[in-house]
Amino acid sequence: MLALPRRMAAILALASGLLALISLAAPVPAAADDKDLANALRAGGLVIVLRHGATFPDQADTDPYHPDNIAAQRNLNDKGKALAKSFGDSLHAIGVPVGKVYTSQFNRAYETAVLAGFPDIEKTADLTEGGLVVSPNENNRRAEAFRKLLGTAPKAGTDTVIVTHKPNIVDALGKDWFDVKEGEASIFRPENGSYHLIARVQMDEWPRLAAAK
Repeated sequence: MLALPRRMAAILALASGLLALISLAAPVPAAADDKDLANALRAGGLVIVLRHGATFPDQADTDPYHPDNIAAQRNLNDKGKALAKSFGDSLHAIGVPVGKVYTSQFNRAYETAVLAGFPDIEKTADLTEGGLVVSPNENNRRAEAFRKLLGTAPKAGTDTVIVTHKPNIVDALGKDWFDVKEGEASIFRPENGSYHLIARVQMDEWPRLAAAK
């Protein structure tokens, strides 16, 4: 009659031990990860790739050959503008040493950088959405130029910021970025002409990073 209770006790003891091991192996809390990322950004040497902020979904680029024609483009909506400013405020609060800033020629990318408070912004065709209005060779050239920027180490003690579009990000980085959202940042560390991913951060997550510093 005592065998069953003893067996049950042994099972319960084993289960308790397993639970203890699982708890010890639990992931590091997100707050600790946020702090590590904030420290890495503050130290410099990273490239922040940002898809432009939120836009009006009922707008289209009806004059893609003339990127200065802002009225004929899909532009930032109020949420995109507010979050772009919040993004810049968060980088400032973290103490991120922003160096070179490159954007697409389209206004939604350039305005994201302007509202973030970045000075000396350089527009470039290398980061401008091409799609069907440019040749496949030109799209491939832009993707290669994008990858070259990713593999270029920033000036010592600074981080480079790139603001571009989903098609450019997918062309340069591959299908893993097919779900990249408006305002999402991918943070890379250049190494010997190549680069590796450090983190992907949504636009509305930056204030949390700033609080974790």
